[in-house]
Amino acid sequence: MTDTIEYKFHPSKKAAIITAPFSGGQPKGGVELGPEYILNAGFEKQISSLGWTTQVKSPLEGTNYESLKTNEKDKYGVKNAQIVSECCKRIHDSVYSSLEAGELPITIGGDHSIGTATVSAALEHNEDTCVLWIDAHADINTPLTTESGNLHGCPISFILGIDKESYPPEFSWVPAKLKANKLAFIGLRDVDDGEKKILREHKIPSFSMYHVDKYGIGKVVEMALDKVNPERKSPIHLSYDVDAIDPSFVPATGTRVEGGLSLREGLFIAEEVAQTGLLSSMDIVETNPLLAETEEHILDTVSAACAIGRCAMGQTLL
Repeated sequence: MTDTIEYKFHPSKKAAIITAPFSGGQPKGGVELGPEYILNAGFEKQISSLGWTTQVKSPLEGTNYESLKTNEKDKYGVKNAQIVSECCKRIHDSVYSSLEAGELPITIGGDHSIGTATVSAALEHNEDTCVLWIDAHADINTPLTTESGNLHGCPISFILGIDKESYPPEFSWVPAKLKANKLAFIGLRDVDDGEKKILREHKIPSFSMYHVDKYGIGKVVEMALDKVNPERKSPIHLSYDVDAIDPSFVPATGTRVEGGLSLREGLFIAEEVAQTGLLSSMDIVETNPLLAETEEHILDTVSAACAIGRCAMGQTLL
């Protein structure tokens, strides 16, 4: 069911589902299939049933980025900088144009490197946008701190402009408009040492599974919003990696970490963001059907991804 949530920044309830079938930010194949599986599960119809006018946009259609993917680090210490940058620029332009047209963009990936595109577009549209990053990982490595060189672990650093001198030139287009006090993490449980240092130095509000266990998910979401959106006036960009939820619920994802959010906790975050009426844009990423061991694993993960989207777009339990 749906209630009468009013979306302050999208009163006409128009949504654009933006597909981002891309795996170049990490080495495993299959995550580029996420959007196809989510759409085939009826995601667009589910969002339409909540009173939204929907359309699907495919900014990567006609490209062949997957064939250009390598596992080699460049001189900057990262992999696939060119294709990640080009992919992100296309997605950025699609998200930005959707926002400018009064549509709420729901970008479905694909790996989390696309966060560089979606968050930067949201901030270009409205510089007051705050970001809730729901993830087992902080994704705030820079080319100087990343050990793997996988760019799905670096999107936030590019938007914050941290260690800017280390960036590959391909990312010079990225507008570094995100401020540290407008970003909060929820669900962290696998954070690199270099990332911990960045989080501390920049005083970025970060709520790990320790905080979820100690305070409960309701209090954690409230604390996160108090940090980044204290007056509850700013638009919210919700960037949701399905691996924030424990792999017992979402096994078909690329970087599984035990001890995550329960499915109900994960959906509550999206429900609570919806209740603010401030959701302006969102991502749902890292569904990888090829990493499932059974058909049920695929169904569970895709169903969770769809449910996150429905809850954020106004579905309620009563």
